[in-house]
Amino acid sequence: MNLPGPASPSAPAALRPPPLAPAPGRARPAARLRALDGLRILAALTVCLYHFAGKNGTVAESWHQSPGRLFPDLSDAAVYGCLGVQLFFVISGFVICMSSWGRTLGDFFRSRVARLYPAYWVAIVLVTAASFALPAVVHHVRSDAFLVNLTMLQQPMGVPRVLGVCWTLWVEVRFYALFALFVVWRGVTYRRVVLFCVLWTLAGAFARVADTPLTDELVMRDHAPFFIGGLALYLIHRFGSDLLLWSIVGVSFLLGQRYSVTALWHPGPQGDFHRNPYVIQLIVALSFLAVAAVALGWLRWANWRWLSTAGALTYPFYLIHEHLGWFAIRVLHRGLGLPPQATLVLSVGSLLGVAWLIHRFVERPYGPRLKRAMAVRAAR
Repeated sequence: MNLPGPASPSAPAALRPPPLAPAPGRARPAARLRALDGLRILAALTVCLYHFAGKNGTVAESWHQSPGRLFPDLSDAAVYGCLGVQLFFVISGFVICMSSWGRTLGDFFRSRVARLYPAYWVAIVLVTAASFALPAVVHHVRSDAFLVNLTMLQQPMGVPRVLGVCWTLWVEVRFYALFALFVVWRGVTYRRVVLFCVLWTLAGAFARVADTPLTDELVMRDHAPFFIGGLALYLIHRFGSDLLLWSIVGVSFLLGQRYSVTALWHPGPQGDFHRNPYVIQLIVALSFLAVAAVALGWLRWANWRWLSTAGALTYPFYLIHEHLGWFAIRVLHRGLGLPPQATLVLSVGSLLGVAWLIHRFVERPYGPRLKRAMAVRAAR
């Protein structure tokens, strides 16, 4: 892995890496951080719990009543499960910075395509097939919309989504594009990542002042703080603690908690589901603290091999859990008459099984093949 060269005497002191940075920078990123895998599957399961027991809508139709009344105690916690997305974004900032270190722009592009698309295409096909089998649960889209969904660009194109959760993929893709454009193409270094974090934070503030759809789409003012915090936490993991880096993490948390509260809490009556703004702030803080614990090595003891397997299942599980889960709930609960608790457990378990099949027979064999094929074409 490439490390940044020593800072020149003219470089601003705030942008110089700590003097003893090279030694830990070479040693720490080598080992797999299985605790991150654990956090990823935890985030996916909390989002799943939210979609099954923490909201109304189609899931209430599958249960034949509001989950808030069906699971009165569980729903009090499940309503906060949507905050698993914020944890995903912090982890993503950390992992993308780690995995792009020492890579060329072409390597970065190929790794992202090979990572995202094979499982995504299978999820699109599975959910579309389910929409024809049980349209009362999953409404199918027209063939033209289905084909656009295969590109992962359906949201900016204004096309109906096959996967409800794919809005987060559009956020991720924009983060990859920004990071590739401003950091990866010149080579990832401490200084470039720090400068990117600072400028992106300022751009988010200016975008809020401008308040136009285009600037919001480009800058992602509401989601940027979570990615920025993850990027800074990886620099802390690689180079050690630094006041500038912790300041970036702190500012990212302060901005991120504000967005989370304004997006997820509304005063007044809220029906079967209610969120406390202080609990939202606490969960956002815990998301940053959990990744910070990984960055500082406090979770090095969480090194069980099964965490790697759980982490590998996270992405396919996240893609399929919402619509196929509602499908499973309707079949198991209303079709077969299973009690709610058993239905919930069997639905999640069966989705994890499908996710394992996608990982084993799609991601593992075809992801590397797709990456090699693109590399061969680039070499030619």
